[in-house]
Amino acid sequence: MTPIKILVVAGEPSGDALGGQLMKALRGIAPGELQFEGVGGPAMAREGLVSLFPIADTSVMGLQEVVPKIPLILRRVREVSDYAVKSRPDLVVLIDSPDFTHRIGRRLRRLAPEIPIVKYVAPQVWASRPWRARSLAQFVDHLLALLPFEPAFFERYGLKTRFVGHPALERTTPPGAGEIDAFRARHGLTRETPLLVLLPGSRSNEIRFIFPKFLEAVRKLKEALPDLRVLLPTVPHVKDRVVAALAQMPFEIALIEDEREKLLSFRAATAALAASGTVSTELALAGAPMVIGYRVGWLTYVIARPLVRVRYATLVNLILDAPVIPEFVQGLCTGDNLFEALLPLMTSAAAREAQLALTTPALQQLGVGGEAPSLRAARAVLEIVRPSGG
Repeated sequence: MTPIKILVVAGEPSGDALGGQLMKALRGIAPGELQFEGVGGPAMAREGLVSLFPIADTSVMGLQEVVPKIPLILRRVREVSDYAVKSRPDLVVLIDSPDFTHRIGRRLRRLAPEIPIVKYVAPQVWASRPWRARSLAQFVDHLLALLPFEPAFFERYGLKTRFVGHPALERTTPPGAGEIDAFRARHGLTRETPLLVLLPGSRSNEIRFIFPKFLEAVRKLKEALPDLRVLLPTVPHVKDRVVAALAQMPFEIALIEDEREKLLSFRAATAALAASGTVSTELALAGAPMVIGYRVGWLTYVIARPLVRVRYATLVNLILDAPVIPEFVQGLCTGDNLFEALLPLMTSAAAREAQLALTTPALQQLGVGGEAPSLRAARAVLEIVRPSGG
């Protein structure tokens, strides 16, 4: 039997995680039928992918970081699309990273229009520049959406779209019996220890712009709560910058690098201070009360701000259309504001319980309790690549 050849392309770590989950699910429901090629990182490599080039080449965000790498990114776009034209996959799956993957999609549609293209993760054009949905429909055949309101939006532009659920739902497996107690013991925590989990982001520009404000808030919180402990999950490609920033702190902030330890820290946390992004959904699923902050470079903000069409940056708030989770963006992301929002969560069980109760409807809409999103996405991919059911 000739294997079904699928070219999977991810451009940054979050897409690599998504690609790894998708590949694993596809192998589970179509064992021996599939052959994978493309671009990814360690998660996709664990599922057998040999990446065409390192994912670090395209994992950048913000004008200051993107501009110097434009020639390399454009070269990688050509390499991937030329490879697809030569290898003739049965299907191309482009995962997130629209600035990278959409260029591949457009070039591939021009060079080999017969190759079907699936986009996994709908670009948030409903938040800004909604007219770009029409452009997306010109080179994408099928869109797999993470959010429940996205199919109705994209189908207005003639793009076949299926809601598959948010990947965070399967990255937050409830801990086993005793895991939380064992986690606390490893980190010298009691049940009464006030624990803040600090999540300043996984990109270099996030560490540059957001982390200093987060550390200001943490200093104030430590003054108010002398027994405070702080844990900071990080990733290898920003660890050195994180360590350098922490060297200026007058008290210890412990780093966590293991993924399971990170998720356990969410469960053990009194509260979290996090950069806006997927991690806010992971925290909500883990039952961790939170405050969200985000900042970008001034030029990026000046260009992007007039284009924004939504009121909130945090997914729970977007789904509920209400500021259930405190969020502070750009000029409002200050040490004082973050501290004042965090203090009630750190000191009041009632405040924590109130936030968690209000997030429940949003989590239900994301698909909590249903089939794993990666499995739903895998079924959708197989229906596309073998529509006759063969």
